[in-house]
Amino acid sequence: MILNYIKLLRLPQWIKNFFVFVPLLFSRHLFYQHDFLLTLFGFILFCFTSSIVYVINDIIDVEADKAHPVKKLRPLPSEKISKNSAVILAVILAFAVGLSLFYVNKFFFWCILSYFILNVFYSFSFKHIVLLDIFSIAAGFMLRVVAGALIINVEISSWLILTTMFVSLFLAIMKRQSELKLFQKAESIDTRKVLASYSLDFTNQMATIAASGVIICYALYTVSSRTVSIFRTDNLIYTTPFVVFGIFRYMYLVHMNQKGENTTEIMITDVPMIINVLLYIFSTVSIVYNFL
Repeated sequence: MILNYIKLLRLPQWIKNFFVFVPLLFSRHLFYQHDFLLTLFGFILFCFTSSIVYVINDIIDVEADKAHPVKKLRPLPSEKISKNSAVILAVILAFAVGLSLFYVNKFFFWCILSYFILNVFYSFSFKHIVLLDIFSIAAGFMLRVVAGALIINVEISSWLILTTMFVSLFLAIMKRQSELKLFQKAESIDTRKVLASYSLDFTNQMATIAASGVIICYALYTVSSRTVSIFRTDNLIYTTPFVVFGIFRYMYLVHMNQKGENTTEIMITDVPMIINVLLYIFSTVSIVYNFL
């Protein structure tokens, strides 16, 4: 029973909310206890808010999900949890988040409210509109990063925001591509009608542009005068290969191993990707905080 509720809340998807920690890391405030706890609090609020959104989305899509080869196993379409129980759970979480927002500044409040409203619109409308669906996903990631900066009152580089935008666009496009391949095999796109507006050639071109944007923006961030001045080193450029490998590895898994519909699953199950992420974090922290 508890496992079904964990699946409904999509706890593995909470990994996406670690984007809130990006400003903390790159502002050199990672070891400031007050700022770390504030960011952790913001992370938890985003986790609860994203779970509310997932519950709402599952309630809306319950009939369509019953026709999906994978999503039909989710708690709502499989009727392991009733709609009423899901609504009650969403209300409880919303009440908890609402009370908690009194303990953060107004800027973070508006960010998380914008994130919630954006995703509600996504669930009801935006996900059915070509291109707007993937840009809505990207906007959600960007709001996480901006909120992470606002909750601890630090500036964040425009290059980092642009990198976040291209990363999230890349992931959203690859997800659409994976879904497109899946439903072309099944000769049905009833569960996500927006797929009819995409093609493999189109998604391939968009993915190439987004991947290039990630690499270029991140590389420019590492060598920008502001970055070098703040970190007192230009060694951050040496973390770029990890970013490039991550992009290429993800594309490999989608194209060669037919993965990509579940971003979180790739991030927590693919050993080379996990090692790459850990090496990136270690090298970045070491360089940013002048441990090397």
